[in-house]
Amino acid sequence: MSRGWKRACTGLLCGAMSIATVSVGAGEELVQESRPKVELSAGTWISVGETKWAHNASSVAGLGNPTSKLTYKDVGTNVIDLAGKFWFSPRIFGRLNGGFADIGGGRLTDDDYGSGQRLFSQTTSNIPGNNMYYINADLGGRVKEFANHRGYLDLFGGFQYWHTEYQATGVTQVACNPSAIPGLPCNAANTVSNQGQTVITNKTNWYSLRVGASTEYRLTRRISLIGTAALIPLSIVENKDIHHLRSDLRQSPSSISMLGWGIGADADVGLRVMLAKSLAFNVGYRVWWNHAVDGTATFHGTTSTSEYPLTQFDSLRHGLTAGLNFTF
Repeated sequence: MSRGWKRACTGLLCGAMSIATVSVGAGEELVQESRPKVELSAGTWISVGETKWAHNASSVAGLGNPTSKLTYKDVGTNVIDLAGKFWFSPRIFGRLNGGFADIGGGRLTDDDYGSGQRLFSQTTSNIPGNNMYYINADLGGRVKEFANHRGYLDLFGGFQYWHTEYQATGVTQVACNPSAIPGLPCNAANTVSNQGQTVITNKTNWYSLRVGASTEYRLTRRISLIGTAALIPLSIVENKDIHHLRSDLRQSPSSISMLGWGIGADADVGLRVMLAKSLAFNVGYRVWWNHAVDGTATFHGTTSTSEYPLTQFDSLRHGLTAGLNFTF
């Protein structure tokens, strides 16, 4: 080995020892950015959800705009969430995320309007079930390493599939105003019927393209701030409702089908605590929102079909997240 190389190696070694000494003395040794080949996480999303849809059949005499508005709300849905991030090179990665849960403890509110937006009928039903699940598939790259190994910024793009199913049972009449739609009857307020019977089944599928960014910023050697934000520039919603009590509507495959397109957004913010070199605990908050910009609602009658504009379709889910993250 030449003297030049010996001097260079000696200088590098002394420099590294000096940096390590200063870092340990300050008590805030920074984690060297070593890129793992695989990152796996398992956790939960303690969420609440809501799906709203409405249509405009005011082309029919006596009906309002919106004509009907249905709101499905659930509480305390515990989602099992699993994810894997796989590095193909020091800069390029793929990520797969999925989750599933049973839904219970919710409520359906069904509002019907006559012309002039006069409330004709309002009913509520319990939602003891059913389920939801989702899959996110992304491809991304690391575009920024923060100074002093404080963290990173990743950009990604991918696809999201999100399915929700509600089953509503029983009917409680909250309000009834027969004069709002003359000739169409409704039960008297406080009437309870069809207890324990499934009255409406709702199935919603969102097919979405998304682009976004993920980041981590280390506050100390063990504690980091983490976050992900994604914009959904295009989303296709497919919805099917079966109204089991309506003899004038088809029961299979659906009484009412909806197709529309829209936009949305996803966001995660949280805190990461390193428990060991390759093991971390994450806690945070997550919000998903999808909104239909335009669409149609098709009513499948027993003898004919009718198509009306879809004036609203929104899906929202948010809540606390927690889990473990493994890297190797």
